[in-house]
Amino acid sequence: MTTRHVPVAIIGAGPAGLTLSHLLHLDGVESVVFETRTRKDVEETVRAGVLEQGTLNLMRATGVGERMEKEADIDEGIEISLDGHRTRIGLTEHTGHHMAVYAQHEYLKDFIARRLADGGEILFETTVDSVIGIDGAADGDVCTLQYTDAEGTHTLTADYVVAVDGSRSQFRGLILEQEGAIRARHDYPYAWLGVLVHAPKTNPELIYATHDAGFALISTRSEGVQRYYLQCNPEDTEEEWPDERIWEELHKRVDSEGVTVQEGEIFEKSVLRFRSAVTSPMQRGRLFIAGDAAHTVPPTGAKGLNLAVADIAALAPGLIRAVKDKDTELLDQYSDIALPRIWKAQHFSYWMSSMLHAIPGESPFEAGRRRGELRSVLESEAGRKYLAEQYVGRDLPTFPDK
Repeated sequence: MTTRHVPVAIIGAGPAGLTLSHLLHLDGVESVVFETRTRKDVEETVRAGVLEQGTLNLMRATGVGERMEKEADIDEGIEISLDGHRTRIGLTEHTGHHMAVYAQHEYLKDFIARRLADGGEILFETTVDSVIGIDGAADGDVCTLQYTDAEGTHTLTADYVVAVDGSRSQFRGLILEQEGAIRARHDYPYAWLGVLVHAPKTNPELIYATHDAGFALISTRSEGVQRYYLQCNPEDTEEEWPDERIWEELHKRVDSEGVTVQEGEIFEKSVLRFRSAVTSPMQRGRLFIAGDAAHTVPPTGAKGLNLAVADIAALAPGLIRAVKDKDTELLDQYSDIALPRIWKAQHFSYWMSSMLHAIPGESPFEAGRRRGELRSVLESEAGRKYLAEQYVGRDLPTFPDK
């Protein structure tokens, strides 16, 4: 058994964990990041990524945006298709901001490279087995982590622990044990079949398409690789969607004047189920959660990664003050600062999803009302502006230096 101490222990090398470690380092606070997967797995697990203006600004301001600026698709608008008629939502026109299509694993590559270049410690293939001491409130109290790697079992102490270990978080339960803590959940009656395709771009900007047969999304990963999504049943498997069926449904739901879905070799298929969840509070004593460990959203509004970054923008200043100045006032407010933003994002994601997806078994009235709501948004200047404002997101939380 070996023991050491760090100010902040971070469980999980996803967007939240790596962003937090980077921001702490920039302010002179040491951390260690634990990750059960290999570096290769973290960097090669392909997941969608749409970066809001706040996330883009953070990457640029903290020195991690150089590759993103060169390789990301910077989009100033999105298109929404209803019955084959497309309406462009001008993001920059309405907000002065843009967004970037930049896959999550590319974001992780950038932050891993920067942390390692800065001498940061990321322990891949390492599992945190337990955390104790999270309720210690006195000066000098610490948390004790037991973790296992290829060489055996070790212990580490930390002033604070941040669990950002995904939607199946091992440590969220410690927070939910508190009196009054809740995990609010909602399951959706539809899912997405996501496919990666070797093909040229179908359209310069994203297309969100609603149709009687269901929703479809046309996105891009690079000049030669595209990401398409089709609404499907949550119980569907990838085997139930042969290539021929995929192309038939994509053309039916998306093709319109001037746009034809570009076909190619489909080299990956996966079913993505829709769930919303919010944990409140997001802290207990010296333990904090963020990102998917704290909340999940359906992908329709492209909020997942960006909410994780917003959590960290709220959490990092509190941790820095607590470690450097022994001042926990801001840290104690973390949940109160983060949760209102999270619920706004939940509303937008739910709203977008409910307008764009055909609900299984919906009545003619329900289908007509849903389409009427979407038309009301698309045909109104105020509606298009509201959608654009929500899509590009809000500025990240900032706090004055003390």
